[in-house]
Amino acid sequence: MSWYRNAVWFVKGLREYTRSGYESASKHFNPADVEVNVAGRSFLVTGANSGIGKATAKEIARRGGTVHLVCRNKERAEVAKGEIVTETGNQNIFLHIVDISNPKEIWKFAEKFKNEHKLNVLVNNAGCMVNNRELTEDGLEKNFATNTLGTYILTTALLPLLEKEADARVITVSSGGMLVQKLNISDLQSGNGTFDGTMVYAQNKRQQVVLTEQWAKAHRNIHFSVMHPGWADTPAVRSSMPDFYQKMKNTLRTEAQGADTVVWLAVSSEATKLPSGLFFQDRQPVPTHLPLASTHSLPEDEEKLMEVLEEFSQKFKSTSPG
Repeated sequence: MSWYRNAVWFVKGLREYTRSGYESASKHFNPADVEVNVAGRSFLVTGANSGIGKATAKEIARRGGTVHLVCRNKERAEVAKGEIVTETGNQNIFLHIVDISNPKEIWKFAEKFKNEHKLNVLVNNAGCMVNNRELTEDGLEKNFATNTLGTYILTTALLPLLEKEADARVITVSSGGMLVQKLNISDLQSGNGTFDGTMVYAQNKRQQVVLTEQWAKAHRNIHFSVMHPGWADTPAVRSSMPDFYQKMKNTLRTEAQGADTVVWLAVSSEATKLPSGLFFQDRQPVPTHLPLASTHSLPEDEEKLMEVLEEFSQKFKSTSPG
């Protein structure tokens, strides 16, 4: 069945995920949706020093929002912050150096952030695709640690802050690659069988969709969404998928096109008229499963994922400094 999923996904991708797919979809966008002033609202964007994260932060800054950039690399982050301030004229841009693959670091950051700032919108954009199995200093497989556990801990740690605000939102940047994966809770750290970084990444992205759906059920005062940016020309794609990049580089979306739906979900009033917990592509909710692909998971498996992540989360919280 995997060959079928991959084939259907790739054909769908050529049609919808490329630059031409964006140009076709954008003919139906209402420009007024994102022509808004969000001054006074606070946004946190992870992985904000390049690619879709930086493009998102820049567009929010243009609209007057206070933007917190959460980045791993201080030097690159400082450059990105300077660029955003210069291009937008918005001085309310703050930088936080956090490694989203390090659970203890995330807890420490979140506890400090809660005491010093307010938060209206969280954008979970940070991610990685490591093509060989690597373990973090905590013994966690790196893709899982960053894409799934890091996203889970940061979001759950900041939920109390979001609950205090009107029109709070959480947006997670996923990938259409998740369509080729069924949730697998038996091997979350990809220790069994041959390691395929692309498929591990896709599995993490499926997990993010499940997280979003589960959070939406549990936290009714916050609007949760997860989205696919399409195939965009970003540093991450160039470094993690060089063969794909070489084949597709002339058809890829720009970073701004990839970020468009993130910005729409973060600032428009139209986005929150739709139910919480949906998966979006080009400002529209889309199915989370391909036809006949057998990727639906059992409710008990989805609940088990949440339980396991909570166990991991608490384990690292109890050992975090401060």
